[in-house]
Amino acid sequence: MIPNVDPDTIVYLNGDYVRIADAKISVLDRGFIFGDGIYDVVPVYQGKPFRIEEHLARLERSLKLIQLDTSFTRQDWEQLVLDMLARVGRGRDCLVYLHVTRGAAKRDHPFPEGSTPTIFCMVNPFERPTEAREKGLTAVATQDLRWLMCHIKSISLLGNVLARQQAVEAGVDEVIQFRDGFLTEGSSTNIWVVKDGVLLAPPRNHLILEGVRYRLLEELAASANIPFEARPISEAEVADADELLITSATKEVLPILQYNGKAVGNGQPGPIYQALRAGYDERIAQLEGH
Repeated sequence: MIPNVDPDTIVYLNGDYVRIADAKISVLDRGFIFGDGIYDVVPVYQGKPFRIEEHLARLERSLKLIQLDTSFTRQDWEQLVLDMLARVGRGRDCLVYLHVTRGAAKRDHPFPEGSTPTIFCMVNPFERPTEAREKGLTAVATQDLRWLMCHIKSISLLGNVLARQQAVEAGVDEVIQFRDGFLTEGSSTNIWVVKDGVLLAPPRNHLILEGVRYRLLEELAASANIPFEARPISEAEVADADELLITSATKEVLPILQYNGKAVGNGQPGPIYQALRAGYDERIAQLEGH
C-alpha cells in the first residue's frame, strides 16, 4: 500500500486502463534506470482541460528534443486525456498527468533499438490555491544547480527535488533560483518580477522550462495594457521588485509577499497581480461556460 493513494484508482498504462495497484513496469524501464523520459500536467476545471493544446504542444516538443517517437498523434494524446477524464475526472477540478519513457531495454546508455515506449497517464485531485491569493507566498534565493537543458520537461527531476527540499527546510513556499547572478525560475514554477508597472520575465531559452502560463500571462498583460519585457533579470532587481509573482499549473498565478525574510513592496498583493489574477479567473470562467 502506498500512503494517500487509493489502490482502486484507474490509470492508463500502455493501452490498458487498470487499477493503479495493478499497474506494473519493468525494472529495466529506461525511465526508472536513467530518467529517460518526459512528462506534462494538464489542469482541468469542472471536467474541462485548460490550455490543453499548449500542454500537448509542449509534450510533443519535449519528445522531439529527446528523439522519442511514440507514434501518438496530437489527436491520440487529446483522446487519452478525455478518456481518462471520462473514467476518473468527470465534472471536477483535477490534474491529468502524462508520462512517457523510452521503454524497457538492456541497461546501456545509447538509445536502444526496437524498444517500445512506456506511456502512462493518471488523474490527481486538484484544489485551487484560493487561500494564497491574499495571504501570498514566501520565498528565498538559491543558486540554480540543475542541468543546462531545462527547456525539456524531463522526468529527471532530482535538481528540482533538491531545490524544493531547500524551500521546505527553510520554512518557505518556494525557492527563487539564479544562475550566474540572473533569475531562472522556482523549483517547479516560473517567477515574474514587477517594477515601475512593467511585468518582467526571464527570456525563453534552455535555462528555464517555459510554463504554459508564460504565454498566458503575456496575453493577459497585453489585454490589461501592462507593459511586458522578457530579458535577463539580476538578483538585485528581484530583491528590489515592487511585486513578485509565481505561476504554474497548480499555483495558477499567486503573489510572493515575502522574499529572503523581507516584505515585497508593501507586503500586500499588488495591482499588477490583481489585474492578472482577474484575467486568469476570467479565462477559466470562459472555459467552464462552454
